[in-house]
Amino acid sequence: MTSHLTSLVKTTGFVYLTPGIIVMWVIGLALIYLAIKKDYEPLLLLPIGFGILLANLPLSGLMTPEEGLLWKFYEYGIHWEIIPPIIFLGIGAFTDFGPLLANPRLIFLGAGAQAGVYITFFAAQAMGFDIMEAATIGIIGGADGPTTIFLASKIAPQLLGACAVAAYSYMAMVPIIQPPIMRLMTTEAERKIKMAKSRKVTKLEKILFPLVSTFLIILLVPASAPLISMLMLGNLFRESGVVERLKHAAQNELMNIVTIFLGVPIGATMNAEAFLQPKVIFIFVLGLCAFMISTATGILLAKLMNLFSTKKINPLLGAAGVSAVPMAARVVHKVGTEADKKNYLLMYAMGPNVAGVIGTVIAAGIFLTLLTS
Repeated sequence: MTSHLTSLVKTTGFVYLTPGIIVMWVIGLALIYLAIKKDYEPLLLLPIGFGILLANLPLSGLMTPEEGLLWKFYEYGIHWEIIPPIIFLGIGAFTDFGPLLANPRLIFLGAGAQAGVYITFFAAQAMGFDIMEAATIGIIGGADGPTTIFLASKIAPQLLGACAVAAYSYMAMVPIIQPPIMRLMTTEAERKIKMAKSRKVTKLEKILFPLVSTFLIILLVPASAPLISMLMLGNLFRESGVVERLKHAAQNELMNIVTIFLGVPIGATMNAEAFLQPKVIFIFVLGLCAFMISTATGILLAKLMNLFSTKKINPLLGAAGVSAVPMAARVVHKVGTEADKKNYLLMYAMGPNVAGVIGTVIAAGIFLTLLTS
């Protein structure tokens, strides 16, 4: 009887619990708490947090190669590069490139804000990460979760969970991280600068933009094709005005479905053995540094452009060059109105904000081209 009872106990997961597993439960529950209580990127942090719990339940077999349910979600959805491009299809369907087309020079702010990606890439290498891992950590500076996931799954899958959580965490904390940097690097007079009225963008321009951009960007950086093609297709759905059902599906049903199948398997990659390592702490620190540097360089570039321009740019717009759409643009507007309640910056900030999305994808494509060719 005793032997049978012992055998029965050994079939349960309780026997295999370790301190590391308990720590991962705490981390998973913390992400769920932040998603529900603090509303920090709940659409991703909640399924990621639950995925962490599932990955750290002994004997569940959910991440067993070839057999586990979550392993199949990861293998066929993320490793096979299906889910991140579909996310970009939805992003494109939501995105209005009008503010960028109305003021094309703002695209430079989106490009300038990518400096944090490259600076952190070299810093991570100096700290002992290999070149593939350094590129994956650097891309966190773009504050673009799907691009981070796309790059990590191809060149550093062992860092996928940590980098994804870092990217989405910093996206959620944009209203906390960016304002102090923005106030530190600008004067009150600069924050009060009013942007010149933008011209009206025609429907033809909005239709041509995704078509022309697809050709130019993919010809320039072919490795960016999976993300850029879907981003611009989604935008063409939006601007064409003739496929409302497809636009609605990309924005809603399809986006919601793939978000579930993205978050849970990402969390499931974060088992105690892989996650509880000293280098994971460095990933979060370097990711934060990358994001802060990107914010600062965007502001500095705006100030530099003002030295050579008669039509001044409010330097706060440079902080919107990171890819956190539309949170960064909203934060820019909020900080601007603190200096002058009549200074409406939101639509202007959307220009560098959407340019930052394109810039981060191009940065990821450059890394892929250089590191995998």
